[in-house]
Amino acid sequence: MRLTLKQIVWLKVVLHLAAFLPLVYLFMAASQGWLSADPAKDIQHFTGRMALKLLLGTLLVSPLTRYAKQPLLIRTRRLLGVWTFVWASLHLLSYYLLELGVDNLRLLGSELVSRPYLMLGILTWLILLALTATSFQRAQRRLGRRWQILHNFIYLAAILAPIHYLWSVKVLSPQPLLYAVAALALLAWRYKKFRHWLPR
Repeated sequence: MRLTLKQIVWLKVVLHLAAFLPLVYLFMAASQGWLSADPAKDIQHFTGRMALKLLLGTLLVSPLTRYAKQPLLIRTRRLLGVWTFVWASLHLLSYYLLELGVDNLRLLGSELVSRPYLMLGILTWLILLALTATSFQRAQRRLGRRWQILHNFIYLAAILAPIHYLWSVKVLSPQPLLYAVAALALLAWRYKKFRHWLPR
C-alpha cells in the first residue's frame, strides 16, 4: 500500500520531532549536569553524531523511495537535509564557542594545521551549506541541470563526515566504525549510478 499525502504530512511531523527533541534533551542535559566531566566534548560529539545520523537518513530516502515503491517518501528528503545542516552547524558552533572561545577565532588557522580532521569537518559543513541553500524549488529552477550535479556532492559529504569522526576520536571505538560502515553501505547501494559516471 502506498503512502498518501496525509500520511506523508504526519511522517514529516514525526521526523521534525525526531530531529528537534534531541536538542531539547541536550539543553536539559547541559543545564542539569547530566554530562560527563568534559561537557564541551560531550556536546560536540552529540551534535556531530546527530548530524551524521541525519545525513545517513537523508541518503536512505532515495533507495527506500525506489525499492519500497513509495514515491511520496522523496518529500521527506529536504527536511532531513536541512536538519542535517542545522546539527552540523551546532557541531561547528560548539567547537568554536567551547573549544576556541568567542575571542579566539584567529586560533582556527593553527588548529586546522595541527588537526587536519577539522579541515574535513569544515569542508563537509560547506558542502551541506551549499546543498541546503539550493534545496528549494526556486533554486532548482534557477540552476536547472546544474542543480543535480551540485547535489551529488552529498556523496562526498557522506565520505568525509565518517572520516572526520574516525580521525577525531583519540581511541578507536566501534561507534565511528559503525557510522563509516553504514555510509559505505548506502553509497554501495548506488553503485549503478556511480558506474554511469565512469568513462567508457
